[in-house]
Amino acid sequence: MRTDEFDFALPERLIAQYPPEQRGSSRLLYAHGGVLEDRRFADLLQLVWTGDVLVLNDTRVIKARLFGEKASGGKIEVLIERVLNEHEVLAQVRASKSPKAESHLLLAGALQVEVLGRAGEFFRLRFAAAENVLDLLERYGQLPLPPYITHAADAEDEQRYQTVFARAAGAVAAPTAGLHFDDAMLQALRDKGVWIVYVTLHVGAGTFQPVRAELIREHAMHSECYEIPQATADAIAQAHDTGGKVIAVGTTSLRALESAAHKNDGSGELQVGMGETRIFITPGYRFRVVDRLLTNFHLPRSTLLMLVCAFGGMEQMLAAYRHAVEKEYRFFSYGDAMLIGGRAGSTRRHKTMSGGARPTTE
Repeated sequence: MRTDEFDFALPERLIAQYPPEQRGSSRLLYAHGGVLEDRRFADLLQLVWTGDVLVLNDTRVIKARLFGEKASGGKIEVLIERVLNEHEVLAQVRASKSPKAESHLLLAGALQVEVLGRAGEFFRLRFAAAENVLDLLERYGQLPLPPYITHAADAEDEQRYQTVFARAAGAVAAPTAGLHFDDAMLQALRDKGVWIVYVTLHVGAGTFQPVRAELIREHAMHSECYEIPQATADAIAQAHDTGGKVIAVGTTSLRALESAAHKNDGSGELQVGMGETRIFITPGYRFRVVDRLLTNFHLPRSTLLMLVCAFGGMEQMLAAYRHAVEKEYRFFSYGDAMLIGGRAGSTRRHKTMSGGARPTTE
C-alpha cells in the first residue's frame, strides 16, 4: 500500500492546542457497523456492558526535554527517548553540529552529561550525578508536548498531559485516549461491572513521525518497551470465555496487547511479562486480542492512522475522518475521541499461557 492513501485534508483550526475545560467533556464519535453517531464522551457508559474489559496504558510522561550547551558553547536541545538505567538514556540531540563520543554537555545549567556514542539516530548519554536520572528529569526537565502544539508547556499541561492513572514513568508522549478519563468515570465503569485493567507501554517520540516512505512496507518502526501484568491477561481470558469485549483505550494499549500475543510460536496466546515491540499494524492485520478501540484522531500519513484503518476497515475509517472534519471534531492529543465498535478481523484466542485465575480490577 502507498503512504498517500492515508492522507487527508485537516484544517489547522481543528488541531486542539489546549485540553477541554474539564476531563471527559470531549465529544465522542461512535463508529460501528458502518454507522457514525455523534456522541459525548460521557456516553461511553452507555456503550459498554458488564463483563467487558477496559485496558488502560498506565505509563507516565517524563519531563524529557532539556536545553543546554556543548563544551564548545554551542546550543543544544535534548529529547530523551528512553531511560536505560539509573544514569543512562537514549536521546535525540539537536545541535548545529552533532556532539562526538566522549564529549560533554551541560544541560539546564546544572547537569553534567557525557556522550557515550551513537545508537542509530539516537545518542547514548550518561548523567554524572549520583541521583537517579528520572529524579533529575523531574527537577530540571520540561514536559515534551507534541510538535503540533504551538505553546510552551505550562502548569496546566503538566497536569492535563498526563492521565489520572499514570504510574510507571518512562513515556515521552501521553497515551492520549486515556486523557479523557477522570476518577469519577473510572468508578462509574467499575460500578457497572466493567473490569479496569492496565498495561504499560512507554510511548516514544516516533509516535509523532509521519511515514515518509512511498510504500508503507518500507517504513521502520521505533522500538518501545511494554509490560503485560498477570491480572490483565487473566481478565482478558475471562472476558473472552464469557462473551465480554476487550476494549483497548488507545493505540498504545492495543499495540502492547497485540505484541504480547505475537511474542511466542504463533499460537496467539497472550503472554504476560515484559517485551520490546516494533509491531507495525496496517490493513490486512489479523487482530488476536482486542475487540473494540477507543482512540483520538491521528495525524495524516501516520502509523497510528494506519493502525486505526486496519482495525475498523480502511474505507470506513477514512469516511469517519471525513465526517469528523466536516463536523469539526478536535484532533490529536488534546482533541476528541472515537470509539470503534468492531474490528475488521481477528483470530481470537481464549486462554492465557499462565492459567485463568480470577482477575482483580486494580
